[in-house]
Amino acid sequence: MKKITLSSAVVVALCGAVSLSACASSKSAASGAGPAAGSSSTSAAVGAPSDTPSSGIGTAGSTASTSASSPASAPTKASNSGKPPTSAPSAPSTPSAPHNDDSYAYTHRCAASQVTLQVSRMTDVPTRRLIAVHNNGATSCGLSYFPLVSLGNAQSADHSKDLKPLIPGGLGGPPAYVLYAGKTAYAVLDLNPAGSGTGTPTTLDEINVLPADTMPNAATKNFPLGGGSVGKPKLGLYEAGVADAVASMQGANTPQ
Repeated sequence: MKKITLSSAVVVALCGAVSLSACASSKSAASGAGPAAGSSSTSAAVGAPSDTPSSGIGTAGSTASTSASSPASAPTKASNSGKPPTSAPSAPSTPSAPHNDDSYAYTHRCAASQVTLQVSRMTDVPTRRLIAVHNNGATSCGLSYFPLVSLGNAQSADHSKDLKPLIPGGLGGPPAYVLYAGKTAYAVLDLNPAGSGTGTPTTLDEINVLPADTMPNAATKNFPLGGGSVGKPKLGLYEAGVADAVASMQGANTPQ
C-alpha cells in the first residue's frame, strides 16, 4: 500500500481554507441580524415617519411633530363694539339729608316764603302780644335776634315816626337766631308794661311786624292793635319757649 504524505504547506493551506469558510459563515450569520436593527434605530433617530404611534417617550423629532399637530389655544374674544369694555354706570346717588343745624342757619337766613308769622293777644296779660314765627321749610334758617316791630296808624302814609319798643341791651353772640325746620320762635311785645292808663294817643291802631331784618320791607305784616293804652312798650328777643320770651321782654331797656 502506497503511503500518501502531504506536505506541511498543503496542510496549512487546507486548514486556512477551512478556517476562512467557517469564519465567513459566522460573519454572515452575525450580519444577517444586524442590519435590520441598525436601520430601524437610525430611522427613529432622525424622525422618520413610523406606522406605530409614539409611546410618549418621544425623541426630538417626535416632539416637534406633536407640537406642530397640537391645536393652538383659543384667542381671546373681542368685545362686540370693538372698544375696551367699560364699567357699568353707577346708580344715582341718594340726595343728602336736608341741613338742619346751626352752621347752615348762620349762612342761610330765613326767607319770608319759608316762615309763617302770627300775632295773638296773651290772655293772662291783656297788654301783651305773642309773636310766633314758624319754619315751614325742610332746613334750618337764621333770624335776627328779634323781630322788627313798630306801632303806627293804618291810615298814615308816613311810618317813619312809628313808635318802636325797647329791646334788651348788650346783644352779641352767634350771627343769627337759629330756627330749626318745623320749629317756632317766640317773642313777646308788651304795649304798656307799667299798666298805667296813660300812654300814646289812641291814634295808634296797628302793629307792624317784619320777622327778620334781612327780609324786604314788603314782607312786613300788619295786625290790629286791639285797643288798650300804649306806654313805653317793650319787646323781647326770640326764644324757643313762651316763658323765656316773657323773661327776655321784661329785661328790655334799650331804645332801637
